[in-house]
Amino acid sequence: MSNWTNCPAVERNPRKISGDWAFTGTRVPVYALFENLESGATVKEFLEWYPEVRAWQVAAVLKHETESLKTPVEA
Repeated sequence: MSNWTNCPAVERNPRKISGDWAFTGTRVPVYALFENLESGATVKEFLEWYPEVRAWQVAAVLKHETESLKTPVEA
């Protein structure tokens, strides 16, 4: 599981969407991006469907996830 606390593009608020990680300043959960991409949507389409999310936020989330996959597991 990724540690999103260091990603400035997302926030977690227990009063919003059950405390799920969301794009900062929105009610759009981060998992919505990955579900849409998995279903074949493009980033451009995602941004059209969720206009409150900014392109820099999507780029930051994708970069964060990519980097987290490269991080070795601590023993």
